[in-house]
Amino acid sequence: MTSKVTYQNPLRTTAVHLASNNSIITDAPLDNHGKGEAFSPTDLVATALASCLLTIMGIKSKDLGVDLSGTSAQVKKVMASQPRRISEIHIDVEFTLRTDTKTQRILERAALTCPVAQSLHTDLVQNIQFHWPV
Repeated sequence: MTSKVTYQNPLRTTAVHLASNNSIITDAPLDNHGKGEAFSPTDLVATALASCLLTIMGIKSKDLGVDLSGTSAQVKKVMASQPRRISEIHIDVEFTLRTDTKTQRILERAALTCPVAQSLHTDLVQNIQFHWPV
């Protein structure tokens, strides 16, 4: 098992990662009857995509002998209705690393193959932009 998720009224869950005992909470968003005091489940999906991109690039960067420390991603989630779902995820990856074009392309291609990106429905628009220092 990966985790245990427990519902806590009102519209909050606590998820515990069983291997580490770390936990996170989710709240329903303000626009869907919630308090919006924590990540919503759909926020976690969008955030998981960014985290996965960075992790896969981190793995590849070790092979390339480069350090991605300080690289960050800004995430924007767009919701649709009927049915309520995530319609778009926009991610802007900001690199601190100055490197050659070949290394940049290798890292970008690796990012786009991350398991979360490959698991999301093809109707969900993934707009991922990479910003390298000049």
